[in-house]
Amino acid sequence: MNYVYILKCSDGTLYTGYTKDLEKRLKVHNAGRGARYTRARLPVELVYYEEYETKCEAMRREYAIKQLTRKEKIQLICKNFSQVDNKIHIIQ
Repeated sequence: MNYVYILKCSDGTLYTGYTKDLEKRLKVHNAGRGARYTRARLPVELVYYEEYETKCEAMRREYAIKQLTRKEKIQLICKNFSQVDNKIHIIQ
């Protein structure tokens, strides 16, 4: 499975990424070996993810999410779960 995820950084900013192993990637970020952006904003917390069958689909969605404003990303995270596709998961 391929995942697009949003992390909440310790300074309150949001980071969007792609991975094939969500649990491992979160550990890598929190160990300070993830993206340069998150290294200076530890710890990070997983707040949202979506699952995709192919890497291409996931990377396309990652790009689309990165184009959203902060307000739009927060709306995406908070969207009513019953109204969205079952590929989308909100972590609370």
